[in-house]
Amino acid sequence: MSPAVVPPVGARIRQARLERGMSLRALAREVGVSASLVSQIETGKSQPSVSTLYAITTVLGISVESLFDARASSPMAGVHPPGTVLHALAAFAADPERRIGPLAGAGERETLELDSGVVWERLGRVPGGDVDFLLVTYRPGGSSSGSGGLMRHAGTEYGYLTSGELILTLGFDEYTVRPGDAVSFESTTPHRYRNDGEVPAVGVWFVSGDGQ
Repeated sequence: MSPAVVPPVGARIRQARLERGMSLRALAREVGVSASLVSQIETGKSQPSVSTLYAITTVLGISVESLFDARASSPMAGVHPPGTVLHALAAFAADPERRIGPLAGAGERETLELDSGVVWERLGRVPGGDVDFLLVTYRPGGSSSGSGGLMRHAGTEYGYLTSGELILTLGFDEYTVRPGDAVSFESTTPHRYRNDGEVPAVGVWFVSGDGQ
């Protein structure tokens, strides 16, 4: 996969924050992180985890995809090195009208490796649909939130675990998800997956961003 040319994510976050008249400290307080971390993200000195990105975009009222949309590139656009979280996210979102399929063979699919021990593999995409069709792997000790906090975002989530075991925290409840088990819930409910086992947990996930 060749590097995707995208605008600096931190600069876009800062622009959206300033457009809303929000201070750096106020954004940090709403997201639940330190002001220094937000500052490092805005200046490109730190890569945010996916859960932090979801939290920031929710507070700012923008979509995660808008941060990586190459069609909205500014003259300051840069290239994120291959293999980084930002590069993989950019590759996922840079062209929302690009079809993946009808057949996406093994070894040909886009992969997003998160900094919290989770790998997303994109199984397909139909233009016009706000849907992620994913093969998800949680390595031993992996979690959907690097900070250990719960995450929430727009849409609905469906998952089917094929191997390993996951702990799903959903609101105030906790569930053990085993091979053959399926989950479904509104993604606006605070949630987190984690793998406390010694083998990878693998499953197929279908995440709709429109809540339908």
